[in-house]
Amino acid sequence: MKILNLYAGIGGNRKLWGDDHEITAVEYNKEIAEIYKENFPNDTVIIGDAHQYLLNNFKQFDFIWSSPPCQSHTRLNTASFPSGSKAYVFPDLKLYEEIIFLKQWFKGKYVIENVIPYYIPLIAGEEVDRHLFWANFKIGNYIVKNKKESHEKAQVAYLEKFLGYDLINYKGNNKRQILRNCVLPETGKYILDRALDIKEQEDIKQGQLF
Repeated sequence: MKILNLYAGIGGNRKLWGDDHEITAVEYNKEIAEIYKENFPNDTVIIGDAHQYLLNNFKQFDFIWSSPPCQSHTRLNTASFPSGSKAYVFPDLKLYEEIIFLKQWFKGKYVIENVIPYYIPLIAGEEVDRHLFWANFKIGNYIVKNKKESHEKAQVAYLEKFLGYDLINYKGNNKRQILRNCVLPETGKYILDRALDIKEQEDIKQGQLF
């Protein structure tokens, strides 16, 4: 199956997908994209604008996962400046652009992931763990296993061990945020497996019609 992994980060959602699929990952930050490539050398990694890549290339894929930036939707919803002051920001509605676009035009299976926002979502999604998911298939109930209650407050060493990443070569000062941005690998695998199961069932039904 051809998979498009948008706003890929270091690939938390992709970590347990294996190598049986043809995966293209799009990440804007070059250094983060290099970490992804080190962990998943068989994937095609594109450094660029995921939003525009989706528009230009969506027809080429069977399954699309998109995790647009969540900072403008989180309950914190502020940007920090060196002075320590805060500035409120508008929610980035590219999130909803992608939900509407894929629902209308994409023929395969898709899932879009973001945080549970500080406002009532403009389009209802399914809540799993600390995320909302919008998909054209039923994700269903899923309980995250082996996750400590302190996960959201955990520091880099714990998150690296928990997620299975080593960022020792990353020079930026935002390691914790990069790790916190990851969808848990088990959640990513569960959702892909659900999409595959539903696609298989649909293919069987379609075959029976003929």
